[in-house]
Amino acid sequence: MRNLSKKTLTDLNISGKKVLVRVDFNVPIEQGIEAISDYDQRLRATLPTIQYLIDQDCKIILCSHLGRPGGSVKEELRLAPVGDRLANLLGMPVLNLADCVGPEIESAIDAMASKDIILLENLRFHPEEEKNDPNFAEQLASMVDLFIMDAFAVAHRAHASTVGINEFLPSAMGLLVQQEIESMSQALDSPEPPFAALLGGAKVSDKILVLENILNKLDHLFIGGGMSVTFLNSQGYSTGASNIEKDRIDFARDLLDRARSTNISVHLPEDVIVANAFSPNPSDIQTVSISDVPASWYIMDIGKKSAEIFSRALAESKTIIWNGPMGVFEMPKFSHGTRIVATAIGDLTGSTTVVGGGSTAEAVEALGLMGKMSHVSTGGGASLEFLEGKDLPGISALPDA
Repeated sequence: MRNLSKKTLTDLNISGKKVLVRVDFNVPIEQGIEAISDYDQRLRATLPTIQYLIDQDCKIILCSHLGRPGGSVKEELRLAPVGDRLANLLGMPVLNLADCVGPEIESAIDAMASKDIILLENLRFHPEEEKNDPNFAEQLASMVDLFIMDAFAVAHRAHASTVGINEFLPSAMGLLVQQEIESMSQALDSPEPPFAALLGGAKVSDKILVLENILNKLDHLFIGGGMSVTFLNSQGYSTGASNIEKDRIDFARDLLDRARSTNISVHLPEDVIVANAFSPNPSDIQTVSISDVPASWYIMDIGKKSAEIFSRALAESKTIIWNGPMGVFEMPKFSHGTRIVATAIGDLTGSTTVVGGGSTAEAVEALGLMGKMSHVSTGGGASLEFLEGKDLPGISALPDA
C-alpha cells in the first residue's frame, strides 16, 4: 500500500521565508507567448500555490525544466517566455534569471523583497539535474529556506529537484500535488459505483498495468483509440492495415474474458471511422461496422454510433477515470469520437470524472471542457504510473505527515 500521507504546504511555517517551488512549466514555446497561452494548463494549475505564498509574504523562487536540452544550454529552451506568460496570469512581475545556481543567482535571491517572484533558468541545462546529483541538489537548497514540490507531472522522475533536494530542506507538497493525489486516490481507492474506466490512446502495452490494477474494481470498461485495434483483433475481427500489437493479443483476450466472467460490462467500438491512408487528409474516409473494415485501410476513430453508445453507458457511472483519446485526435477529421465522449462526460452531474494527463488533458483543454471535469491531471506519465499503483519518487521523498 502506498504511503500518500505527506506533509502539505499548510503544515509548514512559511511566513516571510524564501521558498523554492518545483513547478512543471514544460509547455510548448516554439511559437512564442501566444502559443503558450493556448496550452497553459500547467501554469494555471500552479497559481493557487503561488498565491498562497504571496499571501504569506514569502519570497518565491520557481524552478522547472523545459524540453530535453541534454544537459547543456539550448537558447530555444530558455524559460523566459514562460515567465512572461506567468506574469500575465498573475498580474505582477516575474524576474527571469539566466541560470539556476551560482553566485549571481544567490545574489538575486538575497535581494528579493516579500512577495517577489523569481523564475530560475531551465534546470536541465545542468546534467546533474537528471542524475539526481546530491551536490547540485544541495546547491539549489543552499539558496532558500524551504522546498515545495508542486510538479506532479515530474513526480515519477527521481531528479535532483524532485527527490534529492528533500535531503537538505524542510519540504512539503504544494496545493496542486495535494489535489492530484487526493483526486486520483479517491477515484481509485473508494470510487462511488458504478465505476467506469475509459481507456484509449495508441498502445495496449501502455495501459496493461493500469488495467491490471483497476480491473477488479470496475463496473464498466470502455476501450477506444488505437489500443482498441488489438482488442478487436483478439475477438476475431479483421482490423485492416491498422497496427496490431501481436504480442498483446493473448493479454487482450484474457483480460476481456476475466472482465466478462466477473460481470464487468465491456464496451468495444461497434463502428469505426476508417481511412485509406494514415494521414490528416486521406483521399477517402468511411464509417463502417467493425465487421467490415477494408483490408488495406486504417482505423482512425470510433464511429458516431459507438461514441453515442459509450456516452449513454458512461451516463450511468458515478466515478469515471479516463486516460487516452478515442481516435487520432490531433488530426481534426478524426477527433469526433473523442469530442462526443468528452462532451458527454463534461455534461454529467453528480459524477466524479478524473482525466489522465498528456494527450487526454490536451484534448479536454482543446475542447474547452477543463472546467466541466472534476479533475484533469497535469501529468501524463506520472498519472499513468499513479493509476498503475506505482510509487512516485517525487512523492515518496517528501516527509510523512
